[in-house]
Amino acid sequence: MQPTGTALDADWLGACRGAVEGLRDVLRTHPGTHQRAVETGDRGEGGDRTLVIDEGAEHAVFAQLDALHAAGHRFTAVSEERGEVVYGDGTDDIRVVIDPIDGSLNAKRLLPHYALSIAVADGPTMADVAFAYVYDFGAGEEWTATRDEGAQLDGQLLDPSLPERRALDGRLELLGIEQADPRHIAAAAELHELSRRLRVIGAIAVTLCQVAAARLDGMVSLLNCRAVDAAAAQLIVREAGGFVSFPRCDEPLAAPLDVAARSPVVAARSADTLAALACVPIV
Repeated sequence: MQPTGTALDADWLGACRGAVEGLRDVLRTHPGTHQRAVETGDRGEGGDRTLVIDEGAEHAVFAQLDALHAAGHRFTAVSEERGEVVYGDGTDDIRVVIDPIDGSLNAKRLLPHYALSIAVADGPTMADVAFAYVYDFGAGEEWTATRDEGAQLDGQLLDPSLPERRALDGRLELLGIEQADPRHIAAAAELHELSRRLRVIGAIAVTLCQVAAARLDGMVSLLNCRAVDAAAAQLIVREAGGFVSFPRCDEPLAAPLDVAARSPVVAARSADTLAALACVPIV
């Protein structure tokens, strides 16, 4: 089948919204925490135990990808559960990076803030992401971004001039942290010098989006994160006037779009704050 153009010409917003509706059906049929805690017995390519709701959510996303491929689009999907799935002959540079449920533990325990995250890139790294979509099921918020066209929350353009806020002593007013394993909280001791208060949401994509809207002044993950967790939301932050870095990579946005956990992610409303946060010792 000949492609009808590049995958970036596809209706990605429509496909993402279709996936949201499919995921809603999965969540409706698993309404209680005891139902959402059921595991399939497998581990995804990212290494985590796969929940039945993870599997159902991924099916909802891949149904949309199947339809786009049937319409003639070629791309490689990178998913937390399935790993890489080639739609075409494998020669196309388009990568679709998917986390069907970012914040699965929140979803399992009926806590707010868990999201569908989808990024579309025309190259192999974070710098190449061209379209981003995050839907937070807890808040019912839709976050989108298109490279060089800005970021939106529920269809309204986010203001890139929004500044960070600081307490009277000069520290950031509010900083988000993710991957807050109790064993590694001590690694964040230096954050006391940088921020007056911390917040843990439990979903990397959602936390990054809070930086995009200047609800948080910055964020740090305390462990290496995977591309599926951050690929979409990091573009949303940057298109909303913020700054993002993957400090263990050679360049700030050089983290590859694969399933391995290669670097923490750091985000801020200013370049100076980003540099300070990137220097925090991370496990």
